[in-house]
Amino acid sequence: MGLVCRVVEAAGITTVCISTGRDLTAQVKPPRSLFVNFPMGNAFGKPFDRDMQLHVLRSALSLAENATEPGVLVDLPDVWPEPFEFNPGRSNM
Repeated sequence: MGLVCRVVEAAGITTVCISTGRDLTAQVKPPRSLFVNFPMGNAFGKPFDRDMQLHVLRSALSLAENATEPGVLVDLPDVWPEPFEFNPGRSNM
């Protein structure tokens, strides 16, 4: 996704990549990235958690407005409320 952000930025449109893979995002270096330490596929939080989803969205919009340097990667300090290690025998939601 970070590479897509670069192309869109080149067209003059501001982007923010919301990422759950910090190491890969740091390598790709999109113009602006917000790292959320949530399980893959849940970048905005748990389903139906409207408050968390709005919080992530507002954080991303704030980064779009206030980032002062290219390639910035900001860590959202929020923590997923339960362990999310992969366990093939049970749902991780």
